[in-house]
Amino acid sequence: MDATPTPAPAASLPHWRVCEQARLSRDPRFDGLFFTAVTSTRIYCRPVCPAPAARRENVVYFGHAAAAEAAGFRPCLRCRPELSPGEGAWRRGDAAVARALKLIDQGLLAEQPLAELAARVGVGERQLRRLFVDRLGAPPIGVHGTRRLLFAKQLLTETRLPITEVAMAAGFGSLRRFNATFQEAYRMAPRELRRRPNESVDTGGGETLSLRLGYRPPYDFAAMLDFLRGRALPGVELVDEHSYSRVIGPIEAPGWLRVSAWPSRRGEAEHALRLELHGPAPARLLDITNRLRRMFDLDADPNAIGAALSVDPRLKALVDRRPGLRLPSGWDGFEIAVRAILGQQVSVAAARTLASRLAQRYGQPLPKPFAPGLEHLFPTADALADADLVSIGLTRARADTVRTVARALLDGRVDFRAERTLDDFVARWVALPGIGPWTAHYIALRALGHPDAFPADDLVLQKAVPEDGVRLSAKALNARAEAWRPWRAYAVIQVWRDSMPVPAAKPAAAATAAPKRRRVAGGRAETARNEGAAA
Repeated sequence: MDATPTPAPAASLPHWRVCEQARLSRDPRFDGLFFTAVTSTRIYCRPVCPAPAARRENVVYFGHAAAAEAAGFRPCLRCRPELSPGEGAWRRGDAAVARALKLIDQGLLAEQPLAELAARVGVGERQLRRLFVDRLGAPPIGVHGTRRLLFAKQLLTETRLPITEVAMAAGFGSLRRFNATFQEAYRMAPRELRRRPNESVDTGGGETLSLRLGYRPPYDFAAMLDFLRGRALPGVELVDEHSYSRVIGPIEAPGWLRVSAWPSRRGEAEHALRLELHGPAPARLLDITNRLRRMFDLDADPNAIGAALSVDPRLKALVDRRPGLRLPSGWDGFEIAVRAILGQQVSVAAARTLASRLAQRYGQPLPKPFAPGLEHLFPTADALADADLVSIGLTRARADTVRTVARALLDGRVDFRAERTLDDFVARWVALPGIGPWTAHYIALRALGHPDAFPADDLVLQKAVPEDGVRLSAKALNARAEAWRPWRAYAVIQVWRDSMPVPAAKPAAAATAAPKRRRVAGGRAETARNEGAAA
């Protein structure tokens, strides 16, 4: 393809001088925020590409891999653009493009037309196409196609999966279609890429598959593990000093996964996590990696977030101290919602005990445990809709709320759909008995990884944000937090972490003092406490 390259619109790119400096210095903070295309080779690269830098007159910058591919460039086989983190701010929050990107990640365009995608995010088809071209430099269908091909390229490079299974995992309906599309886009057959020697292919035995999940530094993986370790459910999850593991369903074909830091090579740190998978069907691989990218907040742009929060002197000090702190999300939305309810008005230790009893009693035991601590799945909404939860120690009110949420999820009154805005999500949840604003925003933060979720009723936030010892009201805290949008959830994590750090060596040492009761909107009582000790 010899078309003259057209760079992405300036709206989606850093200033060209910034791009040039980042390219020449191979700055990993800009990985995924733009791509470098070389007109003499027709190859596009990440800013961190180790290849010798091309001459400036031969370089064109693009804001998205799909824009580079639409202009006729092929992905570099050395720096591998498929390993780049997501599009930073464009993938987060309530903007139509952000919500549409999440739906594309879920595979909506594989089965539905563009009109359905536009309707789901509440804009017209033409307007959505224009927004994508303006922001990302490529239309939605181009972003969808590039996403599938790059994931297939990663599987071909890093695994020994048969090419038929790679095609299925990437969302192609047939091997013939996959081969033709890959050949047209990359001017090589999938089997040719597979034949190339590659040091990153997994060498594990059996059916374990390994994948690299890239992120933009800085990233505080130790803090993420601290958070998850304090909430790990015995039998479902296992968190040690170096990794997170859990059982994944369905029960008919269960599997397990482990996430750890990617080993350094030749003394250089790898800005990636290592995902080890055992058991899942190929068709589930893309969903699993997308869930984990959200769960470990791998697409965040810490520079943009830090700059936005640093307008507040209180937060600037926290961000300077912990620039790599990310939003710790969860594997499953219903699981997070149930655990949020169990954590109301009790200590973290008590909440974890209740969640463990619930999982043990109503979860689905594996035919054969994968390992000690990985023995059963978390209960489904069907299993809890009519369960006798008082018998495991829940108060009648908490038991009623859990059953109400399970039924509401089954009948569609609440959900975790990607097209929901934060306001819409919170409004649906607080309409349920037993769910107040604190719980709704906590679920949005942990289940959706929403960057702007903000539980303003939280007592610790109200006391810790001001530095004069005066407690802010929820109204005053909301007013102050307006300047932190759209990254208020990161401010929450920073303040919570600063108020009560969780020691890595002693996860059980998290605060166990009895939480204070308070009243929230709608007359429902919830717990105000430090998230460092929340369920």
